Amino acid sequence: MLGTGTPRPDPNRSGPATAIVVNGTPYLIDFGPGVIRRATAAYENGVTALGFGGINIKTAFLTHLHSDHTLGYPDLIFTPWVMGRQTPLDVYGPKGLKEMTENVLKAWQIDTEARINGINQHNSTGCKVNAREISTGVAYKDDNVTVVAFAVRHEEMIDAFGYRFEAPGRTIVISGDTAPAQTIVDHGRGCDVLIHEAYSMATYHQVSSRSQRFRRHHHTSSVELAEIANTVRPGLLVIYHRSNAGGGHRARTGKTFCSRRSGGTTAAPSSPLTIWTCSDRRRRRGAAWTIGRLSARSPSILAGVNQRLETAVSP
Repeated sequence: MLGTGTPRPDPNRSGPATAIVVNGTPYLIDFGPGVIRRATAAYENGVTALGFGGINIKTAFLTHLHSDHTLGYPDLIFTPWVMGRQTPLDVYGPKGLKEMTENVLKAWQIDTEARINGINQHNSTGCKVNAREISTGVAYKDDNVTVVAFAVRHEEMIDAFGYRFEAPGRTIVISGDTAPAQTIVDHGRGCDVLIHEAYSMATYHQVSSRSQRFRRHHHTSSVELAEIANTVRPGLLVIYHRSNAGGGHRARTGKTFCSRRSGGTTAAPSSPLTIWTCSDRRRRRGAAWTIGRLSARSPSILAGVNQRLETAVSP
């Protein structure tokens, strides 16, 4: 989890960015503010597959075009190139991605020409981008993974996707930004890891009716996510991108009873369900923080997700 933040400029949380590494190959989902610095921090703490400066990140997926998920795009394109990436970046995402890419490349044209033609003689290929606009279904496939895109509900963002990563022996589903959607259940059922956004019901009741409506139409509440988890039964539920629309500018840290996840394999769906919430604060190795362990066979998942999300993570 390279970044789990929201549009609020919380100095402790970088913008949304998740890396999935399969057989030493990294795949990036979303590229919010600070993405390459977070990738470099992960590299320096042992996640070497990303490469220093993210030079090994060559394939990326975008869930939707909101600014908090895309402000790191120039960083993703140019910083790894300056650090030595020689191959073009492949990016898959919704309609509008090509135009965004063209505009970013045009905006930095003076910089790229100077670096290519100047004293350092940077290569002319590593700053190129192959932007591919996708639809639902298989969006990407190589020897490591098959990536399936599915539609989610993010109000006015008509083209918004979640992704299912299928690798030998492991399936990971990431929701992107979404209100509760049947597609999450359909593609997430029985997965090893479900990475899903959520907002706090505790703060929901403290904001204006307009902000409440925004949350309902754009995001998933902690109660709704617990219901999804009861249906999907993932081996691991990772809660990220906690929306706080209308909740003010100060984050409350709440009680700190988090412990860093250790290594090892993900539990099977029939095993106890570990629920993690993600914050960049004090994080090492780009890892999440575990905040509770519940029985996947018990309805206490609902209460556990709700309670722990309310008390352990800043809004």
